[in-house]
Amino acid sequence: MEEDKRRVVIELQDVKRYFTVGSETVKALRGVSFKIYEGEFVTIMGTSGSGKSTLLNQLGCLDTPTSGEYYLDGVSVRKMSKNQRAKLRNRKIGFVFQSYNLLAKTTAVENVELPLMYNSKYNSRQRREAAVKALEAVGLGDRLYHKSNQMSGGQMQRVAIARALVNDPAVILADEATGNLDTRTSFEMLVLFQKLHAEGRTIIFVTHNPEIANYSSRNIMLRDGKIREITVNDHILSAEEALAKLPKPQDD
Repeated sequence: MEEDKRRVVIELQDVKRYFTVGSETVKALRGVSFKIYEGEFVTIMGTSGSGKSTLLNQLGCLDTPTSGEYYLDGVSVRKMSKNQRAKLRNRKIGFVFQSYNLLAKTTAVENVELPLMYNSKYNSRQRREAAVKALEAVGLGDRLYHKSNQMSGGQMQRVAIARALVNDPAVILADEATGNLDTRTSFEMLVLFQKLHAEGRTIIFVTHNPEIANYSSRNIMLRDGKIREITVNDHILSAEEALAKLPKPQDD
């Protein structure tokens, strides 16, 4: 099969995650297995209680499986120490959160520089250059020195995406990245994610919004801690076309 020739960026093998709550064992993930290949745009969907957040924590190296294996860019995560996981997370994963997680009173360029603070390969000049380049890539070249309170929600999310990109990660992990945005701004973000995908970025977009699956290349549906189905999208919709069809915002 042709897809087997592509490089595997993420692989889960029978991942289970159980939590003890009082005298009960909560089985949040009940044996999850899948691969994500380089250059894919994958949505992971599920309602509240499906195990989506637990899976996100596994993928983001924020937690480790009770059993099973997780390989990130060929590296086994399960037996790593917290510090080793933190280092791997910083180098290999770019996070985009629903709530942006930007530092207030800090400029866009300073926010984007943050992940590079822990990378000894960059000096201060190189950090600044990389941050500026990432902000220009998301269309914020004219907002470099604006602070969070001087930006719209869409602009703040673009800063968050630039911060996710700056370390050139193996994968961009987006958690409900359009959840706090209005319809038009959500589609502007999807246009940006599709552009990054077209440039060869690997994107995992965790969401409860089924509409977003129309714009990704593959969808993984979770329910009750198990994968219910994995579907390949043969008819990927264009977020740019959808955005163009939306009514123009009215001038005040």
